[in-house]
Amino acid sequence: MERLEMTHAMAVKAIGNRLYLAPLEKDKVQRLLDIGTGIGIWAIEMADVFPNAEIIGNDLSAIQPGWVPPNVKFEIDDVESSWAGVKKYDYIFVRHMLVAIADWPKLVRNVFKYLNPGGWAEFQDLNSEYYSDDGTYAEEHATRKWNKQFVDACESMGRTGRPGLKLEEWDKGAGFQNVKHSKFNCPVGPWAKDPHHREVGMLNLIRTLDGLEAFSLKLFCDVLGQTKDEVIVMLAKVRQEIKSNALHAMFDHHVVYGQKPEDQSEESDEK
Repeated sequence: MERLEMTHAMAVKAIGNRLYLAPLEKDKVQRLLDIGTGIGIWAIEMADVFPNAEIIGNDLSAIQPGWVPPNVKFEIDDVESSWAGVKKYDYIFVRHMLVAIADWPKLVRNVFKYLNPGGWAEFQDLNSEYYSDDGTYAEEHATRKWNKQFVDACESMGRTGRPGLKLEEWDKGAGFQNVKHSKFNCPVGPWAKDPHHREVGMLNLIRTLDGLEAFSLKLFCDVLGQTKDEVIVMLAKVRQEIKSNALHAMFDHHVVYGQKPEDQSEESDEK
């Protein structure tokens, strides 16, 4: 739970302490969907910004709180299954789904289809590949080896740990107009000189350390065939490196939003 809270805080901080970037007109957003809502914190905070909108968060897991604002509702749903019967929305938000999605272009097409004409969709996701701009993140680092193997394991599963790189292409391919793509660099650890990136880095460090063993063991043992002992030894080195502040690794957080054409017809959606 704490890791998901930290991930939310990091994403909001990274883009300038904002919940979203799409140019929404509050009086035109009546129905809002948060795909992969997780603990529901984004949907709950959006309820204050859009008090007159119906806000729905869906997820495979029922880990959302019981007490929520009156205009927020959570549903257990698989976004990769059929969307038949779904009412359309004015704004759809998708953040940090990464390897949870098997077919990203299909998801983006469904998001487009179930927007009202003139509605907006916003995708926020990562390129999970670490890099540095000062030479402190080198081939010999355990963190670099771990990160490369993580990305490779995702690809071996037929998933991607780098959806951020393709979001703009997928949006335009689905038919979105007025597409805008922004990229934000996110340090791992509080090594940055400026306060903004230092705070983003600290949040990243906390959430990375919290989830490192769980998702690494799953991928590295089940997908790459490594032993648990091998992974544990590597992760000990990774923890030491990212906590040292000597390794200036970062990754990119991508935000892509686009608008469904005002003149898009129901017949066109069915094609």
